[in-house]
Amino acid sequence: MTRAASPSSPSAAGAVRYRPVAVNPLPVDLRQEADGVWHLRCAEDLGPYPRHLLERLEVVAATDPDRTLVAQRGPDGAWRHLSYAGMLADARAIGQALLDRGLTPERPVAILSGNSMDHLRLATGALYAGIPYCPVSVGYSLLSRDHQKLRLVMETVTPGLVYAADAPAFATAIAAAVPDDVEVVASSGTLPGRPVTPLAELLATAPGTVDAVYRALPAETVAKLLFTSGSASTPKAVTTTQRMLCANQQMLLQSFPVFGEEPPVIVDWLPWNHTYGGSHNVGIALYNGGSYYIDDGKPTPQGLAETLRNLKEISPTVHFNVPKGWEDLTAALEEDADLRQSFYARMRMFFFGGAGLSQAAWDRLDRVTEAHCGARIPVFAGLGMTETSPSCLFTTSGFSLGTSAGALLQAGYVGLPAPGCRVKLVPVGDKLEARFAGPHVMPGYWRAAERTAAAFDADGYYRTGDGLRWLDPARPDLGLVFDGRLTEDFKLSSGTFVNVGPLRARVITEGAPHVQDVVITAPERDDLGLLIFPNLEACGALAELPANAPAADILAAEPVRQRFQALIDRLAASGTGSASRVARALVLTEPPSLDKGEVTDKRSINQRVVLDLRAAQVDALYQGTAPGIYRPGPLS
Repeated sequence: MTRAASPSSPSAAGAVRYRPVAVNPLPVDLRQEADGVWHLRCAEDLGPYPRHLLERLEVVAATDPDRTLVAQRGPDGAWRHLSYAGMLADARAIGQALLDRGLTPERPVAILSGNSMDHLRLATGALYAGIPYCPVSVGYSLLSRDHQKLRLVMETVTPGLVYAADAPAFATAIAAAVPDDVEVVASSGTLPGRPVTPLAELLATAPGTVDAVYRALPAETVAKLLFTSGSASTPKAVTTTQRMLCANQQMLLQSFPVFGEEPPVIVDWLPWNHTYGGSHNVGIALYNGGSYYIDDGKPTPQGLAETLRNLKEISPTVHFNVPKGWEDLTAALEEDADLRQSFYARMRMFFFGGAGLSQAAWDRLDRVTEAHCGARIPVFAGLGMTETSPSCLFTTSGFSLGTSAGALLQAGYVGLPAPGCRVKLVPVGDKLEARFAGPHVMPGYWRAAERTAAAFDADGYYRTGDGLRWLDPARPDLGLVFDGRLTEDFKLSSGTFVNVGPLRARVITEGAPHVQDVVITAPERDDLGLLIFPNLEACGALAELPANAPAADILAAEPVRQRFQALIDRLAASGTGSASRVARALVLTEPPSLDKGEVTDKRSINQRVVLDLRAAQVDALYQGTAPGIYRPGPLS
């Protein structure tokens, strides 16, 4: 059921005063074994949580049935709202339709299209019926040329029903990867030579046995299958249960009591095929009786305008974004008074995920916020992953234990364990690998027994492959700092160990905005090099050339060459040894390939794949035979 939008932004002019947010300091119990292994847990126990996430939907549907759960702009630009009661009714109808089709965990639902009200309707119906659903990266259908990853998904999941919002837009992908005997459901459109079931047909189903099925579902019921990004290996399907989702939301609520003080309002673009957007953010709205506004924008030159339009109309209470999104939003906030007034009107806290936010970007956000609100709004982060649904560590301790408000909230800091999360830090070389256990951790990868066995240690802890270090070894109660991926690190020919994560972050920060991403080279070489993927839009602006100019012309422009030369000189000068001193760099004209696995659909670089596929360019970098090479010293 839909209803007209209601105003969500204040009309009063002028700056707003920030209402300080209460956070849980997450006291920690620590012990270290004789072999150097650390064990950490939050001293506060995890509170009770529901058997099923939709129990929260039922509560609000009964107590405040017309409250907005989800909203999205329609074709006319007006917001369409779906209430809690409306979503529950739709879930019962769709759930019954899925049961009538004989769908089971062995023949689940696959959703090919992105965030939408109908996407959430279908997902909620599947949850109600106890049938897993798999939200698939839109890039696998619409950006990929060979659809290899989409075929991998279909072969792994073996869906009994596939959904696409607009059937014609996904026609090529469906023809390439979806078996002929799988039913296709769409909100609109048809396919040539293949039947398409309108979603409206499922919504018109009268509920019957589905209510009894829902009541009998145990907490171990598989809710959804989420594919990892593939930044470290081939994408894997993570088995995500109701227990995982509910436990993680309770962990979030205890860490951030602000979510329970008033129903959160979220304006969000993050894709639901990722755990951050789909489990974390949508879950926060649903678990706490909040409202989720679907933002059809994203942090790109084309998508930013839509995000800003939405934030001028809807005032969120909490905002989530990736670092690039925060950088773009900060620049807009500096210039647009109307945006500032709406964005800050009800804001309680900020959160970022997906990668490290540079300290320069963080400081810039703090400046514009403090100027408008009279105080800094805390920027929280943490550490989590698809396999942990997702949250494990939070930076709330840094906010509470700092010598001044937020003193420890800084780039790279990931904090301490949330209630219910048990952490083991295991020495691996000169790093500590983070391993997690708790009710929020997956039972395993879907239909992948060997990969599941390799993912857990003998004590049942999930091996993350992430390195952590103490912020202050003398004060472990202050928490932990991200120390890079263990699989990315390598040794030079001298045997010197290279810590890739911090160096990569430093290059991107120093090179902003002209460096889009970077890969550190290379194992068994005499010195360190860089393969730099440039931000051609920013480089084109520096060269006063259009963004669609040939990449070679942009990168050959003198201002651009001077910018990269200055970057390499600074990086070389700041190096303290062979493991941190950059000796050479190659600026690439070809962007990383999604189809080849060099980059994931959320734009995370796979360092190992890039080095393997671009081995010839790495050789040319060290032989000095490729154009676009930079070395410390005078620009040649």
